[in-house]
Amino acid sequence: MPLLTLLGAALALVPCRIEHSSRTGSWPAECGTLAVPENPKLPAGRQIRLYVARVPAINRRKRADPLFLLAGGPGMAATAMYAGVAAVFSRIGRERDIVIVDQRGTGQSNPLTCSEPDPDSSVIDAAHIESLTRSCLDSLRNKADVTQYTTSIAASDLERVRLALGYERINLYGVSYGTRVAQHYLRRYPQRVRSLILDGVIAPEQIVGPEMALDAEASLQAVLQRCAGDSMCSKHFGDSLAHYRAVRAQLSKAAVTLTINDPTTGEARTLSFGPQQLASVLRLQVYSAQTASLLPVALHAAATRQDYSALAGQFLLTTHNVEESVAVGMHNTVLCTEDMPFVSADRIDRRRLDATFIGSTLIDGLRAVCRVWPQGPLDRDFHAPLHSDVPVLLLSGGADPVTPPAYAAQAAKNYSQARHILIPGAGHAQLGQPCMDRVMADFLRDAAPAKLEVSCLDTLQPAPFFLTPNGPAP
Repeated sequence: MPLLTLLGAALALVPCRIEHSSRTGSWPAECGTLAVPENPKLPAGRQIRLYVARVPAINRRKRADPLFLLAGGPGMAATAMYAGVAAVFSRIGRERDIVIVDQRGTGQSNPLTCSEPDPDSSVIDAAHIESLTRSCLDSLRNKADVTQYTTSIAASDLERVRLALGYERINLYGVSYGTRVAQHYLRRYPQRVRSLILDGVIAPEQIVGPEMALDAEASLQAVLQRCAGDSMCSKHFGDSLAHYRAVRAQLSKAAVTLTINDPTTGEARTLSFGPQQLASVLRLQVYSAQTASLLPVALHAAATRQDYSALAGQFLLTTHNVEESVAVGMHNTVLCTEDMPFVSADRIDRRRLDATFIGSTLIDGLRAVCRVWPQGPLDRDFHAPLHSDVPVLLLSGGADPVTPPAYAAQAAKNYSQARHILIPGAGHAQLGQPCMDRVMADFLRDAAPAKLEVSCLDTLQPAPFFLTPNGPAP
């Protein structure tokens, strides 16, 4: 059992397995915990334990610089992310250790989990959100000072892990919010970073919140316009954009009450499906081209037959998945510290927001949460442009509803060695695209973005649309 000690930090790694939450697979690794002060300014105060897993490289003559994985959310656990995409990193794992750290507040690193609001409620207003937020905060008081779970502190945690494992330099893969963590680690410890892979990029200057509804609307419109240009999709469903508008108009008048079998339990369930439920399912469905391919058939059924069962089923499924994967307390600390303080009333264009399927609900909900949730420490230069000559590979989906390609383009301007790859029609996060495992492995091998061969990505197409609830055309 290796025991690595440096500057008082000890990290013992023992054989373990990283298991998928559905228990459909598990992968061998070495796991352990690293004690760190919850509040770095109070080193003798409460200690929390960071959960660390390492998948050792297969090659005995492995490269000295590992790949650290950083999950999105904010609030998702890196170990859970790895369990869902382990095969994608197998090529990289031939030559490099893969290091997976559950960021503080997530997974097995003192998770800040709270119960979520009842999805059956058709209307969740600001007062309700504030009440739920107070309950969440109260439930965490005995286990955490929630202010100490920001990206600024998480970056120093990663450095402690690097030191404890004895690596001189590291590579970082970050997805979505994880790209923010990766870039802030680079800002704080530039001499320790060999390269970055940023997938679904948040530029350091980016303030999350004001544009989310607009970006999601643009993504949905792109998906439905693609259906209009697809001969089979348009033949079966006609004008999907018109169906979308009709469904919004119907639900704005009154929510629909229906009983369906819950896709997660199989049990009959009665729920009220209104504009907020529609907004939730549309936003989450367009995260990937695979789930977006279900929308035309579901919208057609709702608009032409008032059959909301497909939309409601997807709502229950996606809501369950989010609740299972996101530590809402950590999520709140990050957004209420790093984003919402920079969103003034004059930055919220309600006229434009109200034209989207999300409307002002999301931004108003975040403001309600942050009226209750305390802020944590934020480095002064946190949102300053980040200039670096470290090699960077940036990945974007053309129909990404969360981090559209413009965000990556903004970040890339300040990297002297950057390569931005855009996958047309794709949603959020590109690591699962065919041959992306090879592209990432080749990038890490040479750290030469300009010379990277990516022609295998040229023929990629979005997932075909479902023509019936059973699937696409054969």
